[in-house]
Formats: sequence, structure tokens, C-alpha cells
Amino acid sequence: MKIKQHFTIIITLLLINQIAYSQKYQQEALSLYEKVQERFYDKNAKLYTDVDTLERKFSHLWGLCCMIQVVNELEKAQPKKDYMSDVMSAINAYYSEKNSIGGYDSYLVKLGGGDRYYDDNQWVGIALMDAYERNKRKDYLKTSIMIYDFMMTGYDEAAGGGLYWREVDKITKNTCSNAPGIILALQLYKATKDKKYLKVAENLYDWTNKRLRSPEGIFYDNVVIKTDVIDKHAYTYNTGAMLQSNVYLYEITKDKKYLIEAKTIAESSLKTFYAKPKFKDDYWFNAVMLRAFKHLYKYDKDEKYLNAFKTCTDVALTNDLNAQGLMGKNKAVNLVNQAGMIEILLRLSEK
Repeated sequence: MKIKQHFTIIITLLLINQIAYSQKYQQEALSLYEKVQERFYDKNAKLYTDVDTLERKFSHLWGLCCMIQVVNELEKAQPKKDYMSDVMSAINAYYSEKNSIGGYDSYLVKLGGGDRYYDDNQWVGIALMDAYERNKRKDYLKTSIMIYDFMMTGYDEAAGGGLYWREVDKITKNTCSNAPGIILALQLYKATKDKKYLKVAENLYDWTNKRLRSPEGIFYDNVVIKTDVIDKHAYTYNTGAMLQSNVYLYEITKDKKYLIEAKTIAESSLKTFYAKPKFKDDYWFNAVMLRAFKHLYKYDKDEKYLNAFKTCTDVALTNDLNAQGLMGKNKAVNLVNQAGMIEILLRLSEK
């Protein structure tokens, strides 16, 4: 009887500690979000600025790719509030139609626009599909399908298949454009049951594994089309997106090979990116990895991946908050990194 009581006390203390940490992370996230809105959101223009305002008045699309995911996570935490409308309004200022297909430019269209990056567009679509799963807004689904149609203009058989990184300058095919392409296609398949999306996802998955996977399960950056040379830089978000692709494929197909592969990638990620208690890459890159770790945790309850991630997060909060309450004590702050840390904190605060 005493053993049972002792065990109950331990479980209760662990739950209390978990709740305390959850509240801490949420408070930190909301505080950082408020600081970001003060520093980066231009209320008059209804657009976001960034660290490079001397060169460009407003943010590139990449910063908004990160913010749209942040505001989705905020709405999940506070369902009665509308955070997404302002960010989507800003993103729509980057919309253009080129070659008879819609998509988002890398910079504001009214200020000259820029090349259209397939990955930047995909991250917007992924966030909208995350929101669609929650609120079933048809305009989010419609925009995500538009983004999918745009990304498929970046596909051809050069280097054996796969998607280019950007529309105009088609020099490389990258993990960062193919892995999120897999995720977006799988999200659309789940929403519509249209098998074309699953077929494309499996095709991109096979190509990325064949051309850009390391023997250990970490993913290289890109292949140069003209030379067929592989750039072997390994970034957290590339491996994270492929890890989550495997979890999605396991959910959809129930084929355990994808769950086995997800665990293999998670183990390699732990050794490569989280062996030391400090984030190896920028915060947003790690936020993409956390999406994968959290998704995997639904099916594999091993907490070591999340525990290592929490340790890195605590170290960052202790050592990298500047006097203004933004991330970046020893370097210029930017919107991408702030959004990355907000997303990390919100995901860690989830029950």
C-alpha cells in the first residue's frame, strides 16, 4: 500500500512539474510574440519589417512563412482569437501570376517582387493546411492547392526527378523544396482523398531518399543539376521535414517501414544536432525539427528526443535573450529566428 502511495506521489509531482513547464513556455511565447509585433509589425502598412530594413523596407516572404505557422499555433492555444488574418493579408501582398500560375514572390510585388521560391510557398501551404485541419476553412484549402499547383511547375526529370529550389534560377534541386513538398502533398491527400497527391508525395519521397539521404539518415542540402555534385551540408530543417514526411506516410498507409525509418532519422538527428545542449542551427530550422519530433511522439512515446530539445530551448532562453526581450544577444535579430523560437515555445507548451 505504501509503495502504491509513493508511486502516486511521484506521478503527481511529475505532472505538476510538466504543467509548470508548459505554462512557462507559453508565457515566454506570448511575451516574445508581443515583442515581435512591436518590433517588426508596421500597423500602418499592415506589413512586417525585418533586420535588413536599410536595404529593404519590408520583410522577405521567408519571414512570413515562419509567422503564418506561429499564428496558427497561437490560434490552437487561444481558439477564440484571430491571429492569422493579419499575417495572411501581408502574405497576399507578395502574390503574383507568372506563366499563368499563381504563387508568392520572395518580396513585395508592388516594390518589385522577386524570384518565387518553391519552399517558401510550400511552408505557407503547410501552415494553412495545419489550420484547415483545425477549422476547415475552404479558402485555406484553396490557397494550398494553388501553392501545390505552383510547386509542380518546378518538377522535371533532370537529375532523375524532384523539385527545383526556385522558379527562375533552376540550378539546384534541394531537400528544402522536396521534403516540404512531400508534406504539403500528403496534407492535401488527407483533406481531399485525391490519390494524385499521394502519388506525387511518394515520387518526391523516393527521389529525395535516393539522391539526398546520407547513409546515417541525415539529409544533404542539394544536388547541382549541371554537375550532379551533392552539397553535403546538413541542416536541421531538411532532416526534420523528411522525418515528418515518414510519420505522415505511416499515418496514411499504416506501413510500418515508414515508422521504422522515422525512428532511424530521429536517432541520427539526436546524435547529429542535439548531442550538445545548444541548438546547432538557427531557431526556425529547429522549429521544423520539433514539428517532426512531436508528430513522431504520437506513435513512439520515447521522450528522449523532446527532452534533448527542451534542454537546448532552456539554454537558449537563458543565454540568448537580449535587453529588448528578443532572441539574439550577440547578433542582429531577425524575424525568421524570432518566429522560430515562438513556434518552439508554443509546441513545447502543448499538453
